[in-house]
Amino acid sequence: MTGTIQMVELRGQYEKIKIDIDQAILNVIETSAFIQGPDVRNFERDLQQYLEVERVISCGNGTDALQIALMALDLKPGDEVIVPSFTYVATAEVIGLLGLTPVMIDVDPCTFNITAELIKPAISAKTKAIIPVHLFGQCTEMEAIVSIAKDNGIKIIEDTAQALGAVYTFGNGEKKRAGTIGDIGCTSFFPSKNLGCYGDGGALYTNNTELGDRLKMVANHGQRKKYYHEVLGVNSRLDTIQAAVLGVKLKHLDEYSESRNKVASYYDKHLNNISGLTIPARSAQSTHVFHQYTIKIADGRRNELQGYLKDKGIPSMIYYPLPLFEQEAYKNIGRCVGEMNTTKTLCEQVLSLPIHTELAEDTLDYITETIKSYFNG
Repeated sequence: MTGTIQMVELRGQYEKIKIDIDQAILNVIETSAFIQGPDVRNFERDLQQYLEVERVISCGNGTDALQIALMALDLKPGDEVIVPSFTYVATAEVIGLLGLTPVMIDVDPCTFNITAELIKPAISAKTKAIIPVHLFGQCTEMEAIVSIAKDNGIKIIEDTAQALGAVYTFGNGEKKRAGTIGDIGCTSFFPSKNLGCYGDGGALYTNNTELGDRLKMVANHGQRKKYYHEVLGVNSRLDTIQAAVLGVKLKHLDEYSESRNKVASYYDKHLNNISGLTIPARSAQSTHVFHQYTIKIADGRRNELQGYLKDKGIPSMIYYPLPLFEQEAYKNIGRCVGEMNTTKTLCEQVLSLPIHTELAEDTLDYITETIKSYFNG
């Protein structure tokens, strides 16, 4: 093995598509269509076709996408939105910013995602929406969540920032892409995401034409027609250069997912029988695009293992070290349902290993052998 091991290796990925990327960026500069240029519309169209969804509305970033989604649903201060307690802060951040109440629930210990059974006790007369987060690259149990949402008149906003490209299979065999199952899907194109641009970017998608019009309006200062503002909105748009980059990279998204799955399979094979280490579980209903490969380390040894790997030149990350409900900013604005025992345990046990499209087998061998040496030492 040669070179420095990276959690995310963007340079090597760029080198493989350098000619197309450079030309796409140059085209934008030459036309000077920097804001809402044709590449934005072209990318929205291509992503719409890839997802097989009615509408795609690009925006400034993934957090904006979540906020725009909530604003488009016209929720009122005090309305409740159910979220997982084990997630990145952005999922709940936008809820608090709009004066809504985040209702935090526990997650499944195997998939790290929320389930319909965990949602049921959290539903109240004030519950207006659920934000399932398809964490680390696979869908949560959407069929059951859709059912419970319909029964209670609750909207679903899918946070698919980590699972773009994943496919969910319903009981009848029907397949849908992550983010196209609920009322609104939201995603991020942060550079480290499976489909990442070279800056910030995000998108929303929906199969409801009327809702799609409202999402677009909210993202554009609340106007359908220039200078005529029908609702309160925001200014959130995808930069044309970023859209051009994404237009090139979208063509390779399934290839990227396949590469990540090969890395995950290698980890599975070589880490599967280590006492005290649990490899990621796979959902029976969803494919996995492995935004992260996250293991669980028992017996309080997670931090020690992380330090050991660091000493050997192997990076790792803890997603997430502190539960959402223990974050200072959320102690007084939300409510918790249940004991949150799984979330607490995960925050003490999870460790994400390097995974990206450029990982060579000799590097993977070094990583897995180093982990084995820690447990055998």
